[in-house]
Amino acid sequence: MALISLEDLDGLDDEQLDDDITDNPEPMEEDDRLLRHWQAVASTHQVSVPAEMTGPIHEMARNSQQKETVPFASVSRHEKMGEVQYEERVYPAGNWACVTRGEELYEQSISMAFMKLMRFICKDNSKGRYLGMTVPVISHIHIMGDKKTFQKEVLTAYYLPAEFQSDPPQPSDPDITIVHREPFRVVSRLFLGTTTEETVTRQIEELWEILGSTDDLMTEDYMVAVYENPGVPRRRNEMWFIRRNL
Repeated sequence: MALISLEDLDGLDDEQLDDDITDNPEPMEEDDRLLRHWQAVASTHQVSVPAEMTGPIHEMARNSQQKETVPFASVSRHEKMGEVQYEERVYPAGNWACVTRGEELYEQSISMAFMKLMRFICKDNSKGRYLGMTVPVISHIHIMGDKKTFQKEVLTAYYLPAEFQSDPPQPSDPDITIVHREPFRVVSRLFLGTTTEETVTRQIEELWEILGSTDDLMTEDYMVAVYENPGVPRRRNEMWFIRRNL
């Protein structure tokens, strides 16, 4: 089961949208068609998309090709037989818009947070303008003492574009906070496909097998970085382990 991300609109072409509304022979406005598509995607995540999301969805679709990459410095790349096993990076200090949700399902928490962030990006902010999309969008996961169960509260974070780093727009939604994060270092490993609790757990286990035991990595807190529309086959994601020190 894929997550709803702020990038769900990347793959919205006319053919996809037409497929979603074949049961409705009445002509539909473009905004309605986009909303129908999102509602169809959301139903697979057991999340509903309210009509008030029509405006933000249309705004994101219109600007879907314009993305800014979160800046980072590559420290090292580790390969085996020509294949990159993992990469170490340092991400600089910066301002992130963050939402924490604790729904019954992991997928629901992520989906609800993304919709809040989407409204913030699409003019529901103190500047009253579209802010622009950055990738990846990060999910912060805490693993419970059994080393398998995800804590229900999941923090979803969107890096503010460079234009707004020195003067962050303030959210209208009290559930969104602007957090200034100090530089952090991660061990990053690419994986393709969906980002469910099951697949993320498997990626955590596989990266530990590659790295072995090390005291310098956090063992209960992880990040999942999502770059692409969940509708894309074998979409790009990364599992991030967090270094305790730079």
